[in-house]
Amino acid sequence: MNHELVNTFLSGPDQNGCFGKFGGRFVSETLMPLILDLEKEYQASRTDESFRAEMEDLWTHYVGRPSPLYYAERLTEHVGGARIYLKRDELNHTGAHKINNVLGQILLARRMGKTRIIAETGAGQHGVACATVCARFGLPCIVYMGEHDVERQAPNVFRMRLLGAEIIPVSSGRGTLKDAMNDALRDWVTNVRDTFYCIGTVAGPHPYPAMVRDFQSIIGKEAREQMLAREGRLPDILVAAIGGGSNAMGLFYPFLDDRDVTIIGVEAGGQGIDDRIMHCASLTGGRPGVLHGNRTYLLQNADGQIQEGFSISAGLDYPGVGPEHAWLYETGRASYVAITDDEALAAFQTCCEHEGIIPALEPSHALAHVIKIAGDLPKETIICMNMCGRGDKDIYTVARALGMDISES
Repeated sequence: MNHELVNTFLSGPDQNGCFGKFGGRFVSETLMPLILDLEKEYQASRTDESFRAEMEDLWTHYVGRPSPLYYAERLTEHVGGARIYLKRDELNHTGAHKINNVLGQILLARRMGKTRIIAETGAGQHGVACATVCARFGLPCIVYMGEHDVERQAPNVFRMRLLGAEIIPVSSGRGTLKDAMNDALRDWVTNVRDTFYCIGTVAGPHPYPAMVRDFQSIIGKEAREQMLAREGRLPDILVAAIGGGSNAMGLFYPFLDDRDVTIIGVEAGGQGIDDRIMHCASLTGGRPGVLHGNRTYLLQNADGQIQEGFSISAGLDYPGVGPEHAWLYETGRASYVAITDDEALAAFQTCCEHEGIIPALEPSHALAHVIKIAGDLPKETIICMNMCGRGDKDIYTVARALGMDISES
């Protein structure tokens, strides 16, 4: 489908939770009543002034929004060409964009009378955000996390435990985000009465992809207003990293109907896009299928079995992508590229050295693509990139990748 045939990109999903042929609700009969109740409560909250007022108060006084829009002057000079702006959501409380969505979902859980919160996490930022907000409201929090990610994201595991969360390591599969989400869904099916599943990305059965997007769209709304105030116009190019894709949809969504704004999502290219599937680039190297309650692009073999992805970044290490991203990809409204581990590591170091900002490995992928394209663009071009997380959680991973002993550095 040509994107010119789409009247407005802000209208999705349809009544069945579909963005074109992607999305939907592929869940068990046990979960369907819970999904329908959640959809009803979410729709009611959208017109509830008290809900909006509570969200905005917490965003301002607890999270620290609005996050700054920062002109990366030294990075721009180093790369040459386009002017580079960073939407600094890593300055949020808990160090990432995840808390924007978690606040909304846990406020919904309280409205629905749910007393037990479960979540999945990869890099740990969603888990930390859930543990943080649950501590704020006195709710028990259970976080499913792959064993592999527990090991490589030790700082965030410790933070979650300090905040009172119970961490359940998942050993199935490769012990990463996909496997954590599988076990969280099993828990939800078993504990339907009192449990609320707080999904961390724009995936899962409807209404999760649209709901998470809407909560995260505060990023793009702020960026739009800030860019108009700073430059008097919209950016030419938006760039964000893509795992499941919540930070990217948060930035992209308010600009979707601005056809002059180029939108680029950056996937985890791992060790390269080839038949070994040592990457997590579902759009670049995958095909449509069904996983975790929705139809989207996935890494899978010829028989339709989900393949294990690979990335140095735990937050991008997921073999699928949110269904709205799949729709934007097929309609042509957004383009998607892959960045390798080595390119992300180089961008990580460049950002540290030139801007005094230690980025997470997730936005380092987006930054690597910005560095790759900015030098060939005219100086009047404006690029806005979402710096969706800070890098203190990744220092051990980066040190190992660079062959450094962090205890001796």
